[in-house]
Amino acid sequence: MTPDFLKGATAVADIAAVTDAEFEAQVLKSDKPVLVDFWAEWCGPCRQVAPILDELNKEHGEKLTFLKMNVDENPVTPSSYRVTGIPTINVYQGGEVVKSIVGAKPKAALLKELEGII
Repeated sequence: MTPDFLKGATAVADIAAVTDAEFEAQVLKSDKPVLVDFWAEWCGPCRQVAPILDELNKEHGEKLTFLKMNVDENPVTPSSYRVTGIPTINVYQGGEVVKSIVGAKPKAALLKELEGII
């Protein structure tokens, strides 16, 4: 069942999208850690990492909420977190960035980076 705050959200693959307007409520105020993939349509490495994040979402979605943010459509949040290269994957917990991963990485490397979170 889809949580109310995700109803009507645009999904990119199997991961829901978050907007600048929804970021505080869905990410910063979340009870569990939230992984946000900052991406863009034109970004090749972003397309490479997308299916890996889909797999991680299926495997670890109960421990971590997975969201995507299109940086072209939502410029405010990425600039406030100094996202200068994409893909950038930030993990937020308690309203703070607890992990930042820049660039496309294979699944094993992402799992290693996310140790202790998932």
